[in-house]
Amino acid sequence: MPSALHPAFSRKTKIFIILFVVVLVVFNLYVFMLAYPETFKLDGGGTLAKDFSAYYIGAWRLWHDPSGLYTRGIVNDGEAIIYPHPQDYKHFPSFLLLVSPFQFFNYHEGLIAFDVFQFALLPLMALLLYHLLYRKGWVVVLAVTAIVLLPFPLPHWGLLATYFWQWAEGQAKVFETFLFLLSFYFGLKGKPLASGLAFAFAAFDPRFGLLGLPLFLFYNKNSIVSSVKTALAVIIISNMILFYPPTGVGFLNMIFNRGLGTTLYAYAYIPLFTLAALILVNIKEIIPTFSAIYKRFRQKVSSLGLKGNQIKTA
Repeated sequence: MPSALHPAFSRKTKIFIILFVVVLVVFNLYVFMLAYPETFKLDGGGTLAKDFSAYYIGAWRLWHDPSGLYTRGIVNDGEAIIYPHPQDYKHFPSFLLLVSPFQFFNYHEGLIAFDVFQFALLPLMALLLYHLLYRKGWVVVLAVTAIVLLPFPLPHWGLLATYFWQWAEGQAKVFETFLFLLSFYFGLKGKPLASGLAFAFAAFDPRFGLLGLPLFLFYNKNSIVSSVKTALAVIIISNMILFYPPTGVGFLNMIFNRGLGTTLYAYAYIPLFTLAALILVNIKEIIPTFSAIYKRFRQKVSSLGLKGNQIKTA
């Protein structure tokens, strides 16, 4: 993890950036406090618990009853009863490995603990953004940091929509965004194994995994093979439970029956805005990077083709 601000800026500029981040974090604390009473309420017209219930019950089922991981509603297998029904889990099982420690709390305590844990990541996210962007200038650093940490208004969701509902639902989008930023930082610092590990867990929601892939390749442009191999290996290993037929079938049923039609809720704009902003500010470097990757790929394919022809003629 980065330990200090880079010496690229003057002392006054660094102090200004720190104060700017402090204001954003304090404002988010205010939003957190506004959202706290909402954590006690029900969703779906009073028929469903908060989104955190999907992680809470999903983690229990992963370790005790993986065949019911993607089963809707309550399964009478010894799991905690969350009134009136838990939310459906709709992601790769890998993420449940990360949230399993919150099983030591009861449901609502776990939700708040997960929110507090993610809130503590906000300053670290700002620090990671600084190290990813300081070469672009302090204006870009401030602008992207604001995009990532500032609650945004959305139609039908409210003035503080993105972060209000992130905290109110016990959602995982801050943690997911942090993992993406951590992956990009490790890639920038020439640590492809750590970058691939972080990206593999960040991509538990494949929608954002695909969106973040260009940035992952860009920041690992000097060690693409190692980082991609690591990410693929971790994705496969951490989701091995999908090879257990009942779990795998449940996953496929979830994807085709309700997963593909998942709405982009307010909190989903946190990773969406973050990844889009990073792509935008790096687009001039990303395009030639992908062009170079494509050329290397074509050369490799051509060389394999030549070797194949030589074997045949021999």
